This record gives sequence, structure tokens and C-alpha cells, in this order.
Amino acid sequence: MDKKITAYIEKQKSPQKEICQKLRGIIFATFPKINEEMKWSVPAFGGGKFYIVALKDHVNLGFSKTGLSKEELSLFDGEAKTMMNIQISSLKDIDNKKIVKLLKLVNAKS
Repeated sequence: MDKKITAYIEKQKSPQKEICQKLRGIIFATFPKINEEMKWSVPAFGGGKFYIVALKDHVNLGFSKTGLSKEELSLFDGEAKTMMNIQISSLKDIDNKKIVKLLKLVNAKS
């Protein structure tokens, strides 16, 4: 695990810190050999296919939208030019099955 990413997560306040830790764990459980790096000043995974960003009142788990259909894009909360995201405000909002499904979907398409 990348020390810069660990430091990024450790400096977050609760509950963002715990949410980031949990999401990072889900990503590594889904793709044990995935690379992680600081990119765009946030933790990024798989060469930028996924990212985690802690914000003031929630955490965004971002996904590349390359190759996704309109139907698949509707599975996400927010959209930017090249990325989609889901917003997570608390640990209880983390839906492991949904996140794993989205991670695998995006990984297969991009």
C-alpha cells in the first residue's frame, strides 16, 4: 500500500477517514494486485480508473466512465467530463455488493 495514500486517509476527520479506509479495502479485496497512486491530489487506483476523495460532509468514490452505456451511467450519483461517482456520507451507506459490481463493471469497460 502506498504511504502517501495512507497519510491522506489518516489525516481525514471522522467519518470520512473510516469511509476512505473501508472503500480502499473493498477496492483491494476486489482487485488484490491493483496499483494505487496519488493522482489529482487524491488516492487513485488502476491507473486512474477509480479514485477516492474526502470532502467536507461525504466521500466520493469515482469511476472512469469510458465505455459505459447510458443505462450503466445511471447507476452513479454524480458526473464530470470523464468520471462518475457515488457519494457516501456514512459507513452504513456503504453497499459492498453495489460497489463491487460498479468496480467490476468499470474495470471491464475501460
